[in-house]
Amino acid sequence: MPNKSDDEHMAVRSHNVNLDSEYVQWIYDVKQRFQSAQIKAAVKVNSEQLLFNWQLGRDLVVQHAEEKWGKGVVEQVSLDLQAAFPDSRGFSARNLWFMKQWYSFYALRSETTGLIKSFETRFDKGNIKLNQLGSEIQEQKLNQVGSEMRFPSFFAYIPWRHHVLIIQKCKTIDEALFYIKRTIDEGLSRNALDNCIRSDMYHVMGAAVTNFNVQLPSPQGKLAQELLKERYDLGFVSLSAEYDETALEDAIEKQMTRFLLELGAGWAFVGRQKEIIISGKSRKIDLLFYHIFIKCYVVIELKVKPFEPEFAGKLNFYVNAVNELIRRDGDNPSIGLLICKDMDRTEVQMAFEGITTPMGVATYDNVKIKEIQEHLPTAEQIRQQIEIAEEEFRLNMQKKTNETNHES
Repeated sequence: MPNKSDDEHMAVRSHNVNLDSEYVQWIYDVKQRFQSAQIKAAVKVNSEQLLFNWQLGRDLVVQHAEEKWGKGVVEQVSLDLQAAFPDSRGFSARNLWFMKQWYSFYALRSETTGLIKSFETRFDKGNIKLNQLGSEIQEQKLNQVGSEMRFPSFFAYIPWRHHVLIIQKCKTIDEALFYIKRTIDEGLSRNALDNCIRSDMYHVMGAAVTNFNVQLPSPQGKLAQELLKERYDLGFVSLSAEYDETALEDAIEKQMTRFLLELGAGWAFVGRQKEIIISGKSRKIDLLFYHIFIKCYVVIELKVKPFEPEFAGKLNFYVNAVNELIRRDGDNPSIGLLICKDMDRTEVQMAFEGITTPMGVATYDNVKIKEIQEHLPTAEQIRQQIEIAEEEFRLNMQKKTNETNHES
């Protein structure tokens, strides 16, 4: 049903009408259909432009253009297209080189076909957003580009400049597909995508040490594993050199939006120092989240020192408590995540032996240490203190001289 804001948008009203709830629902549906049509139109326009870029890049590769017409042929094509279409953008020589590089990146690698096919299978089944946009786009001529390699239909869902950034920064097809999927799932801007690549998210996501493959059903375990990083970048946190866990929690809570971005998509913050009462005793969880994708609570414990085996026991206790006292019907089993200063993977794996609770261990880094300069005197204050000390020394010496003269 439409919410209050939908009613408020109906500010312009005609006379002699009775706007009942049926009308409100109908006009709400009309708005939704229009927004959906706009999105489909934007995707279709983008897909056509990308298809052209793909075909032109393919032609430059397949035609062996530089061998046939000379090394300056790309620049010549650029001049010809700009002359023919002066009002169109995207025909610079640099952009044409990107088109050639784009096609070559995917089409000239033997492993591409299998990875693309696997990606499309997972993509079509799991991406509700794209299913809502209309499957007809995937049935158009996007797949009829030529015998060399068809244009992957999911390419149409991210802008050209995102594609350029990905092929410039990624070394493998698998890595490129990882960032394409992340861009579509989270609607990443180009700057946000660049930040993800710079932080090497492809290698750190899913690399946390966990027991998910044993303690969770296959679909949920695999997804949960993919959601956790091996290392979390807390570069947005600034603390004193001798910070403790409370100070780290304080800093994260103040920068919760940044922390949620670092965690990734689907995380919802429930509370800090979440109190649970067990056998009349108050226990407090460092950070409690709910993950929308895997539909479960996630208990996060923070440690400002390297992993110790006893940390696993405490995390196990808290996850079991959440399952017993907070988890509701429809929620999947809760999982635990310990984020500590450092860890030895062998120690973590041994600590997990015999524990049936799904949990993982990751590390953090890049906490900024506050300058202690603010607690030290400034240069001007030091100069003034020196001048005062010198004046006091001069006066004392003068006093002693006067006393000596008086005695003589």
